[in-house]
Amino acid sequence: MKKIIGWTILFSMLVIMAACADDSGSEDEADTPAEETAEETHLKAGLASEPVSLDPHAANDGNSLYVMNTLYDTLVEQNTDLEIQPALAESLEQIEDTVWEAKLREDVTFHDGSPFNAEVVKANLDRVRDTEIGSPLGFLFDMIENVKVIDEYTVQIETAYPFSALPAHLAHPGGHMISLEAIEADNEAIANGEEPFSVVNENPIGTGYFKFEERAVSGEITVVKNEDYWGEQAGMDSIAFHFVPEDLTRIAELQTEDSDFIYPVNANNVEEVDNNDGTHVMQSDSASMTYLGFNVEREPFDDERVRQAIAMTLDKDEIINGVLNGVALPAKGPLAPTVFGYDENIEPIDRDVEEAQSLMEDAGYADGLEVTLMAYDTNTGDIAQVIQSQLNEIGINVDIQMTETATYLEDTANGSVDMFLGSWGTVTLDADYGLYPMFHSDNAGAPGNRSFYANEEVDGLLEDARQEGDEAERLSLYADAQQMIVDEAPIVPIYHSVLLSGLRDEVNGYYQFPSSFPFFRDVTIEAE
Repeated sequence: MKKIIGWTILFSMLVIMAACADDSGSEDEADTPAEETAEETHLKAGLASEPVSLDPHAANDGNSLYVMNTLYDTLVEQNTDLEIQPALAESLEQIEDTVWEAKLREDVTFHDGSPFNAEVVKANLDRVRDTEIGSPLGFLFDMIENVKVIDEYTVQIETAYPFSALPAHLAHPGGHMISLEAIEADNEAIANGEEPFSVVNENPIGTGYFKFEERAVSGEITVVKNEDYWGEQAGMDSIAFHFVPEDLTRIAELQTEDSDFIYPVNANNVEEVDNNDGTHVMQSDSASMTYLGFNVEREPFDDERVRQAIAMTLDKDEIINGVLNGVALPAKGPLAPTVFGYDENIEPIDRDVEEAQSLMEDAGYADGLEVTLMAYDTNTGDIAQVIQSQLNEIGINVDIQMTETATYLEDTANGSVDMFLGSWGTVTLDADYGLYPMFHSDNAGAPGNRSFYANEEVDGLLEDARQEGDEAERLSLYADAQQMIVDEAPIVPIYHSVLLSGLRDEVNGYYQFPSSFPFFRDVTIEAE
């Protein structure tokens, strides 16, 4: 079957006159009014933590992606109607079952002035798949066997099997295009003993509507408008991203105009922000799932009876109403309703404390046990306290370990954590991304499977589903995989969040994708 994503793109040219001569008076320059310049506009954005990296092949955490999405472009992208549309590729055509051909734009340059072309695409897709480099996003493209340059602006992507979700994967930030010069500089640094990704992280060079300007000693990252952008220009002259872990401090900065935008807003603080003069909360549907995770390779969580007992003890409604002020959807399984592959017929593990106690006895823990639960911010810390109280009902004493986001990501990736609160956003809105990284045994650790879950049957279902071209059959395979995952409980899905962003009332044009990614290109600030 032949699939085509093809478009004709027309861009109007906006001509801006910097100054106008006064033709009504004297020609004497001394009498001519001073040159008029438009007032620059700058957005101050407060995020919860600093990016792990600004190299798109090095990080898959939200705060990194929120910043990087302003700096880089992908071959294709999701628009605000959640449809795949052109970006750096003018067309993407499936010319054979396992071959996709991309025709590239010819009017694109990187922020360093270097050209975007087929060689760049090959270098990027080869780099993110290079096991020696070790990108945590390599799983997104592990079905690609070869990237072939046809001519300067044509590239063919050959996959090991038919993979209908490839356009969605190419639209993921892992498909961001880095300049060839930056990649080569990073490769040279690696040859000289430096860590991979270090050069690009320090000096990120993309094609995006903003470009990197500086990172201050405080950690604040400033990006400025790319005046040579190939597409629609950004509405702001710059964005300054600063990082404020404390929820109430972020809100205070929004209220005092030290921030124009903050993310996230704690659900318990929505009313406070909405009732404050000059600020409001934008609520958006998400593709995310917050969960309680177990390292199934470590005792006692290597026993599924213990995991199931915990799942039976959790009261999701109490968590949602008590911590989130009711602003969330209870999760049956790992996929949100916004995601292709979501199955409303999944049978969750329902709350049953009596049966949970019986399972604990069967597993040899009639006298209870001691466990550690890792959390990394105010929200997960509050949830941890509710879980701590609930698990006391079956004799489990929970020690809550609060940590920084970076430490959390490192420790859960290397398997040194027993039990943890986590979240996963299905960025592509396709079940392959929602399930394959989190539950396939090949992705244990940093790629997403932080529970170190390994089930050959689930692996097979996920492999078959990503190769299946028939939509109905894909849905059936994903339904089977989800039910098995829910039953074996390597994680306990708790809720699908509502995205909560805080904004000054004068900020216009803001949009947030279900993936949680803010879209800053069209943002403007209304003059007072």
